[in-house]
Amino acid sequence: MKIKVRSPGSATIINAIATGKGSAFAIQRHVTAEVELIPEGVECSCDKEIDTTLMRTCAETILEKYNIKAGLKVKTTSNLPVASGLSSSSATSNAIIMAASKLITEEFDLKPPSKWEILNLAIDASLKAGVTITGAFDDASASFYGGFTITDNLERKIIKKGPMENQKILIYMPRRKSLTAESNVKRMRILAPLVEIAFKKALEGDLHRALTLNGIIYCATLGFNPEIAVDALEAGAVAAGLSGTGPSFVAITTEEKQDNIIEAWSSHPGDIIITSVDNKGTQFIGR
Repeated sequence: MKIKVRSPGSATIINAIATGKGSAFAIQRHVTAEVELIPEGVECSCDKEIDTTLMRTCAETILEKYNIKAGLKVKTTSNLPVASGLSSSSATSNAIIMAASKLITEEFDLKPPSKWEILNLAIDASLKAGVTITGAFDDASASFYGGFTITDNLERKIIKKGPMENQKILIYMPRRKSLTAESNVKRMRILAPLVEIAFKKALEGDLHRALTLNGIIYCATLGFNPEIAVDALEAGAVAAGLSGTGPSFVAITTEEKQDNIIEAWSSHPGDIIITSVDNKGTQFIGR
C-alpha cells in the first residue's frame, strides 16, 4: 500500500528569527510525498538534487513513534524551489510525516495521530535534521493548515489563523540559494524592536503592511536589495518583501497589476514564479 500527501510551501509575512514570533501564508507550490512499507530500513529518493537527511529523519521519526519493525520507502516530487525562503523544508516534513503516519496506523490498525500531533512531529523532525533555526512553526503551520497563521514559535502556539484573500502571488528568485540554518541569527536579532512593530501590524489584521515592513527590515539585515520590493510596490503590488531569509522576494497583487510587476522585476536577473494563495493546506491525495 502507498499513501500520497501534498503539502504547500509558504511565503513570509513576519520572519520569526529576530523575535521568536512569526507569520506566513501558504502558496500553491507543493511538495508531494509518496510513502510505502518495505521490510526494513529507510530508502529515500527525490526529483531534485538535495540532501535527503530531512526525508530520512521524518521516516525514522514515525517508525520510532510507533515502534514498528518495518521500513519505509519515501519518494518526494516538488515544484517548490529549495533554499529559497519558500518553506520547502516545512512542506517536505509535513507531507512525509502525514503520509507515513497514515500508512502505518492504517496498516497496523493503530490510533492515528491528531493534526496537531502531525504538525509537531514534523517540526521536531525539521529541528533534528538541522534545517531550521526556530522550528519554523509559522511556516510549518501555514503549510499544514493553509491560509495564514500568526504564531509564537517558541511556545508553538497559533495566535491567529484563517484563509487569505485569493490574490495573485508573484515570486522573484535571484539565481542563488540561501540556507536558513546558515543564517546570521545575531545580526537578525539586532533589529528585533522594528520587527515587533511589523508583528503588531499583523496582529491588527494589516498583513500587507506587516509583510512589506518585515521584508525591508530583513533586507537591511541580510544584505538583500530592498529595491526589488520597492519596484513591485511602485508597479502596483499591495505588499512586497523578502521571504524567509531569502533570496526570494514575494509580492501580493491583483491580476490587473500582475504584468506591471513582472515588467518591473524583469530588470533584475533571475526567475519569476506566478502562483496563488493556498487555503487548503497539507492534504491526503491518493494511494
